[in-house]
Amino acid sequence: MSMDSSFRFLPIPTEIQFGCGILSSLPERIRGLGCKKALVVTDPGMRAAGAVARVEALLSAAGIGFAVYDSVTPDSGSNLIMEAAGLLKHTGADVVVGLGGGSALDTSKAVAAMATNPGAILDYTGLDKLICKPLPVVAIPTASGTGSEVTFWSVFIDDRTNLKVAAGGVLLFPAIALCDPELTLTLPPSATAATGMDALGHAVECYTNTACQPISAALALKAIELIGQHLRTAVLNGKDPESRYGMMLASTMAGIAMNSTRLGLAHALAMPLGSYTIRIPHGLAIAITLPVVMKFNHASRFERYAEVARALGEHVHRLPLRDAAACSFAAVKKLSADIGIPARLSDVGLREEHIDDVAAEAIKSGNVAVNPRRTTVEDLRAILRDAL
Repeated sequence: MSMDSSFRFLPIPTEIQFGCGILSSLPERIRGLGCKKALVVTDPGMRAAGAVARVEALLSAAGIGFAVYDSVTPDSGSNLIMEAAGLLKHTGADVVVGLGGGSALDTSKAVAAMATNPGAILDYTGLDKLICKPLPVVAIPTASGTGSEVTFWSVFIDDRTNLKVAAGGVLLFPAIALCDPELTLTLPPSATAATGMDALGHAVECYTNTACQPISAALALKAIELIGQHLRTAVLNGKDPESRYGMMLASTMAGIAMNSTRLGLAHALAMPLGSYTIRIPHGLAIAITLPVVMKFNHASRFERYAEVARALGEHVHRLPLRDAAACSFAAVKKLSADIGIPARLSDVGLREEHIDDVAAEAIKSGNVAVNPRRTTVEDLRAILRDAL
C-alpha cells in the first residue's frame, strides 16, 4: 500500500474486557449499562458444563434478576430466535447475556435486535436493515473461533429454506465482550480444533483479501502468529492456560480485523456447506477448504501468503517468494492434520451431487468480491472437487 493510498477502518463500539477470571465482573458490567434484568441466551452444553450455573450464581448474588433461554442449537434457526425473543419480551429483560460459542452469541445478538424491531428476524437479513437500536448485549465467548463477541454479524438458518443467512450492521455489535480464557479450559479437543481453524480462516482471508488495510493487516497477522504458536497445544493439552489465552486473543483480534474487510472463498463456501441437509459444521468447512482456497489464490499475492507462512512458523526467509508463498497452504494442512481435522469434505458429508448447489449459492456471497483472485462459479466447483 503506497503512502498516498486512502482506506477505511471500522471502529468497534464494543467494550472489550479480557483476562482470566473476568467473568466475575458480569454484574458490574450489567449495572454499568444501566440494566436491571438479564436474559441469558445459551445452549444445553453450557448448562451441562456448569457455565450457566456460574452465571446464575453471579447474577443472584448481585441481586440482578434474570431468565435463561438454554435451547440454542448449532447454527440456530430463525424460528428459535423468535422463540427466544418472545421469552425476552415476556420477562421484561433489558439486557441480553450471550454465553457460549458462535451460535449462542449470534443468537443473542439477533434476539436483542428483535426486542426493539418489528416483524421477524428474516426481515433483516443482509446489511444495515435494522431500524431501531437493539437491547445491549454482553457477549461471553466460551470458544476461541468465531469472534462473534466483536463482530456485527448474526448468522443463522432460514428455517423456510434450510439456507444459512446473516443479518449484519453496526447496530448488532455487542455492548460488551467479556473474554475469559478460563471458560475455554473444558472445551473438548475436537471443538477446540474446529473453532481454532475458524479463527485462522478469519485471519488468513482478512490478511490476503483485496479490502485489507494496514490496521486490519496488523491485527490479522498477529492472530495468525498466535494461532500458529498455540492451537496445537490448546487441542492436545486443553488445560494449558497460556495456549487458551493465546487462542482467545487471536480469535478476538481476527474478529476485529475482519469487520472492515469481509473474508474470502472459504467463508463464501462455508455458508452453503452448512445449509440444506449437508450441515457441515462451520469450523470444519473452513478448515478443510482453507488450504485449497489458499492454493488457488496464492499466485495473486505471493508476498502476503509468504508472510502467512512465516507467521505460522515456517522457515521461509531464504526461499524464493513463490516457494515461500506455497509453504502457507502446506502449513495449514499440517496444522489441520496435527489437530485431527478430517482431510476431505467427503469425510464430513459432502457428495458430488451437492457441488453444483453449493457453488451456485457461494458465488452470491459478498466474500467473493474481495477474494484476491477473480473467481467464477466454475472455480468454486473445482475448489470443492479438490477438497472432496
